[in-house]
Amino acid sequence: MEYSKILADMFDTEEKYIDNIINLLDDGNTIPFIARYRKEMHGSMDDQLIREISEKLEYLRNLNKRREEIKNLINEQGKLSDELTSAIDRAETLSELEDIYRPYRPKKKTRASVAKEKGLEPFAMEIYIQDKNTNPSVSAQKYVNAEKEVNTVEDAINGAKDIIAELISDNSEVRKKLRKEVNNKGILCSKASDKDKDSVYNSFYDYSEPVKSVADHRLLAINRGEKEGFLKVSINFDEGNFLNSICYKIFKGTNKMCEDIIKEALTDSYNRLIFPSIEREIRSTLTEKANENSMKVFALNLRQLLMQPPVKGKTVLGLDPGYRTGCKVAVVDETGKVLDTTVIYPTHSDSKKQESAQKILSLIEKYGVDIISIGNGTASKETEMFAADVIKKTNRDVKYMVVSEAGASVYSASKLAANELPKLDLTLRSAVSIARRLQDPMAELVKIDPKAIGVGQYQHDMPQKRLSETLDGVVESCVNSVGADLNTASPALLSRVSGLNSTVCKNIVTYREENGTFNSRSELKKVPKLGPKAFEQCAGFLRVAESKNPFDNTAVHPESYNTAKALLNSLDYNDEEIKSGNYKDLQIKVQKYGINKLSKKLEIGVPTLEDIVKELSKPGRDPRDELPTPIMRSDVLDIKDLKEGMELKGTVRNVIDFGAFIDIGVHQDGLVHISQICDKYIKHPSEILKVGDIVNVKILSIEPEKKRISLTMKL
Repeated sequence: MEYSKILADMFDTEEKYIDNIINLLDDGNTIPFIARYRKEMHGSMDDQLIREISEKLEYLRNLNKRREEIKNLINEQGKLSDELTSAIDRAETLSELEDIYRPYRPKKKTRASVAKEKGLEPFAMEIYIQDKNTNPSVSAQKYVNAEKEVNTVEDAINGAKDIIAELISDNSEVRKKLRKEVNNKGILCSKASDKDKDSVYNSFYDYSEPVKSVADHRLLAINRGEKEGFLKVSINFDEGNFLNSICYKIFKGTNKMCEDIIKEALTDSYNRLIFPSIEREIRSTLTEKANENSMKVFALNLRQLLMQPPVKGKTVLGLDPGYRTGCKVAVVDETGKVLDTTVIYPTHSDSKKQESAQKILSLIEKYGVDIISIGNGTASKETEMFAADVIKKTNRDVKYMVVSEAGASVYSASKLAANELPKLDLTLRSAVSIARRLQDPMAELVKIDPKAIGVGQYQHDMPQKRLSETLDGVVESCVNSVGADLNTASPALLSRVSGLNSTVCKNIVTYREENGTFNSRSELKKVPKLGPKAFEQCAGFLRVAESKNPFDNTAVHPESYNTAKALLNSLDYNDEEIKSGNYKDLQIKVQKYGINKLSKKLEIGVPTLEDIVKELSKPGRDPRDELPTPIMRSDVLDIKDLKEGMELKGTVRNVIDFGAFIDIGVHQDGLVHISQICDKYIKHPSEILKVGDIVNVKILSIEPEKKRISLTMKL
């Protein structure tokens, strides 16, 4: 199979680029490394596109493997013809391949196989051929045999019909035609299993929508309703025209008696064999497509959540709210080091509330707390109101922010948390996580299974292995686009760096503990089991701020250090200036000299040269710093304070198929429906919004009893 040509057509790119990507992947290079450091070889594709190409390449290779398996299996039966080989080679999908293989697949006991055992196959073929001289009732008499349980002419004809029904069902062209027609003209219908039983699925109790246009989020909701027993789901299709078209192809117009029997067999084949199979297949395909699209939304939201700007250089007090067991408290310094922990009870009696306030005020003054980070779970609203009141009583300029605590309990009970915070009780670890995820969302969230972070829809219904692969790819992409500090990164963060596995990550941390901080990237080569290939893949993504070589604190790869130095020499920087790491007016000098001229002189591609210039202009830069900073608050709103028409500023918390949820400073997020995002038509909210965006909204309606807030961005 010509993978390069197929993929080049599929992704509308040059075949040489696909060839290079395939070779790079096969040579053991990681996707982040290929995307960042081999741009000339693939035309500067981003890592997401390269990942899609890699996945499609794997699909094509599996398809080709299955193609060869099917050829061998049919050949072993002595039935592989040139025509069949050609049809197998032309098949473009696994479903097409399986349709071709269906007649040759070993079958379990079926009505047709039983009929064949009774010796009725020649009779069935005699009818199917429709010879003008065949009289089925007369021919059937030859096959009546009590020993084979064919007691009457009718038994013989019924057995022949079973064989013909399976013959038609195994016809790949018939299946292909029905699949196409049901996709174009079928109607997905859902009915209530019990009309008197109320549920969240009542809008689907009598619902129908064309198969070709059913929305992903509605399909997944219907699937869940069916799984939970509230809905009965089917695809309705008017088979009349389809059956007539099949009859037109099969009938020769030579024998009306044979045609009548074939028509009965066709109707049985359709109702019993073909349509149920195609219906299952189409629903499976629709679900697979909906899952893929939902995973893309989940992945996009996760990317934005991970890439939220860190709040640097601040001492943070984390609050993990709770009722009965109290609110867990942790103070961490600007590096994330735990300074103090305690438990308060702000939702209990007045005396407990006052005692809690005094504890928090004392911690604020003692450690110079700048920000309070509040988890958004149980008792979050009460804790937020408590924090706002406490802030008013301190002379320090303290703000607060409500953060998602999704996955905090998963982290606190993990082996990783036990290793990181061995002296802390399990419940207090989550307060530490809530504080740290405000300081550096990515560094903290990489410690948690991405599925537990909760920025998708119907994630528990999706294929978990595929979901994990998709989300792990996002985490890997984000970590490598930001980079990691070699001397402070946790094993969890290091494990997401290109080229590093868990064993090497542990060895890096052990080396740090035994030898102190790394003083250069090249020192990585001393880490056990970190060989030349791993060094090549990871070095550019690890920063060493303490190194004497300023290049070590940039994303410039060690393989390009000589080029970087030659670039600076070409622009008349002296040795002292090069060692300083402060390259004044670098961008201006490059522009004046000419990027193409420099590229030729240095014998390096323009994309790589541009990356080097960008990195040297801002050593140690964090791409997240260029994004809007999160909203900090000092007071709290109640849903009762809201009025229709009120304009507020909010933060996008989740983007889904039908809109986005916005945090506007009350306990309940408001919903901006897709129709209220902008004036132009958009297919999906993600075209306009992403998690973490700061947006202006206006309140359309409030339903306090249902905890619903409808918002619009059309101000």
